[in-house]
Amino acid sequence: MTAPAASADATLIDGLMAGLGGRLPPRLGVAVSGGSDSMALLSLLHRLSAAAGTHLEAVTVNHGLRPEAAEEAVFVARYAGTLGLRHETLRWRGWDGQGNLQNAAREARYRLMADWAGRRDLPAIALGHTADDQAETVLMRLARRAGVDGLSAMAPRSDRHGITWLRPLLFARREALRAHLRRANLEWVEDPSNDDPRYARIQTRQSLAALAPLGIDVATLAEVARNMAAAREALERQTKRAAGEILRIEGGAVVMQAEAFFAEPEEIRRRLMIRALGSISGSAYPPRRSPVAALIAGLETGQAATLDGCQALLRRGEIWVFREYNAVRDLRVPADQLWDGRWRATPPDRLSEGTELRALGAEGLAQCPDWRSLGRPRAMLLSTPAIWQGECLLAAPLAGLVEKWHVQRESGAEWNETAPLSH
Repeated sequence: MTAPAASADATLIDGLMAGLGGRLPPRLGVAVSGGSDSMALLSLLHRLSAAAGTHLEAVTVNHGLRPEAAEEAVFVARYAGTLGLRHETLRWRGWDGQGNLQNAAREARYRLMADWAGRRDLPAIALGHTADDQAETVLMRLARRAGVDGLSAMAPRSDRHGITWLRPLLFARREALRAHLRRANLEWVEDPSNDDPRYARIQTRQSLAALAPLGIDVATLAEVARNMAAAREALERQTKRAAGEILRIEGGAVVMQAEAFFAEPEEIRRRLMIRALGSISGSAYPPRRSPVAALIAGLETGQAATLDGCQALLRRGEIWVFREYNAVRDLRVPADQLWDGRWRATPPDRLSEGTELRALGAEGLAQCPDWRSLGRPRAMLLSTPAIWQGECLLAAPLAGLVEKWHVQRESGAEWNETAPLSH
């Protein structure tokens, strides 16, 4: 290898290590589609993992949307085999022809890979997103009138589905990675959809060339993302500070001091509310900015509202945010299973046949004589978990009818400081 070539590879490796926080985890997965970005990532990570003693495995998701996909997965598996790495191909069969295909495929891809990583005891997965991808994301979100979080684009590190996702190539240009592959005599797959103007990302990619004379290029947009990420971090610290001062959790509801909440800047109010909604609904994506603003404006005048499967109301100087009853009205599970993604019940001794968890509702609340003494809103108690046996209410711990039963939130379902704040 010539000196310039060796220097170019050294630059990529140094940048990759910096993107990984200076060290590789002991066990790491890498997502490889066969395209140039992910093939270069696999090549570079193999070098680093061999030196660091990291156990590396590769995974490919075949969405089943193109006849070439199966052959491309075999191509990746063959290359991984030459490196002595374990590789697995995951198949998605969930597309029903409804909704946004790219969004559905992306969500399925993350879930499939997270399940794979869990099976393989891999706490983190590296993804091949580049500076080019980052610039395209910023431009697309600008078109959607995104705020600080949207324009900060892809984070170098994030947590989702119980897995840490690493994007250590956000510093690198796609062409630099292809040059690395050429120097190593490695091939890659060209996905024809990467040139299909029907997709918004491809339209954005093609528009970058026209914007370059104005100084709006990949480097500029990637720097915008870094600037917005720094602003987001500052806002997050302020949100965490405000939450610590004005917020408490009671009976699974988020309760905030109303006067202090409305005294916060608009953006901090929005973040607090989205965190509250997300911690209760468990939604992967937050509601849009305008409905959140409308909910907050309504609360300021005393109007209750529902959003994202939650209800919010102003009561005695406090804002209560809790599960909307209609969102869980028909949800029933055996009493030893997780209810609404958040609640588990502990029985007094052993479960009786037919015992189940479901919402308390008005009929159940009427059987709780002490619920008013708790000081909790009636609407909130309707949606709390209760233990039933057929039509017989056995216990409603959050409404004061304990009867030796207890309910507690599942670990990880507490106040969520990291829920997404933007699409």
